[in-house]
Amino acid sequence: MQEQRKIPATVITGFLGAGKTSAIRHLLQNAKGRRIALVINEFGDLGVDGEILKGCGIEDCGEDDVVELANGCICCTVADDFLPTIQALLDRADPPDHIVIETSGLALPKPLVKAFAWPEVRTRTTVDGVITMIDGPAVAEGLFAGDPDAVAAQRAADESLDHDTPLEELFEEQLACADMVVINKTDMLAEADLRGVENSVARHLRPAVKTVRSVHGAVDASVLLGLDAAAEDDLDSRPSHIDAAGEHDHDDFTSFSLELDETDAPETLVHRLLPVIAEHGILRVKGFAAVTGKAMRLVVQGVGDRLQHHYDRDWRPDEARRTRLVIIGETGLDEAAIRAALAA
Repeated sequence: MQEQRKIPATVITGFLGAGKTSAIRHLLQNAKGRRIALVINEFGDLGVDGEILKGCGIEDCGEDDVVELANGCICCTVADDFLPTIQALLDRADPPDHIVIETSGLALPKPLVKAFAWPEVRTRTTVDGVITMIDGPAVAEGLFAGDPDAVAAQRAADESLDHDTPLEELFEEQLACADMVVINKTDMLAEADLRGVENSVARHLRPAVKTVRSVHGAVDASVLLGLDAAAEDDLDSRPSHIDAAGEHDHDDFTSFSLELDETDAPETLVHRLLPVIAEHGILRVKGFAAVTGKAMRLVVQGVGDRLQHHYDRDWRPDEARRTRLVIIGETGLDEAAIRAALAA
C-alpha cells in the first residue's frame, strides 16, 4: 500500500513590519496552480474583503473562519485552537497542496513546530520549513523592528502570548528556528550596511541555513516552498531560551472586557472612547458594537488613540445586539475607573 503523502506546511515568522504579509500576498498571487491554505490570526491582517467569506463545509467552521480565494487558494483564521484548524484543513474533501502559517510577530516559533509532532496531525502533514522575515533597515540600526512602539502594542494586544520574552531573545528565537531567513527592504540599504546585517544575522543561524534578500517581501514560491526540512523531527537542533527556562507568566499587561449599550453612530462611540484612552493610557481596544438602526455589526479596533471601525456582517438572530469591548493596558490599569467613565 502506497504511503499517504504528507501535506507540507511552511511557518512564516517575523516581527511586525518585517514583511510577512507582503511575502504571503506575493505567494498567493504567484501560486502557479498550487492550492495554498493560508492560516492567519485575523482576516484583517491581510485586508481580505469580508464580502467574499463563504461557508466551507467543515463541521464547526463557520463563514467567519474560511475564505475561498479567487485563485483556488484558501484563507482561514485559527478557530479556537491551532490543531483543530489544521485538522479541519486536512479533512477537507479537497485538501490543499501546501499550508502557509503566518504567526503573530511575537510568537515563539518552536512551540508551533512542536505541535506538528502531535499524533492528530503527524502522519498527514510536515513542517516543510520555518521562514523568518526580518526588517533589514531596522536591524542595521540596532533595532529588531522598524516601529518598536507598534511591536509593544501588539505584544499587549495578543492575549495568546504566554511568554514575556525580551525582544532580543524573541529575535534570536526566530532566527535559531529558521530554515531560511529573508532580509526584507534591501532597497533601503547600502550594500555595506546590508552585508553588516547579513553578518549579524548569521551568528544566530544553524549551519547551512541560507539568507535571501527581498524587496516588498517578493520571493519566488520555488525558493520559499519545498525545503523538505521536516522541522518537527529536527527540534533538538533548534535552540531555544525556553528549553531550560520552562514556562513563566506573562504579567506585564492586563485586560478586561465590558459591555455598553447601543451607540447612535460609530463616531459617537469613538468620541466616547478617546478621552478615556488618553486619561488611562489604554494600549489597545478591540471588539464589536451595536449601532442603532443598523442591521450590521460594527468592528472596533485601535492601538492607542488610533481607532478604526467598519461593518463586517449582519447581527444573527440568535445574537444579542450589544457592544462588547476588550480593554488592554499595562498592569495597574484602573478597571473600575474606566468602566465608570465609559458607562457615564
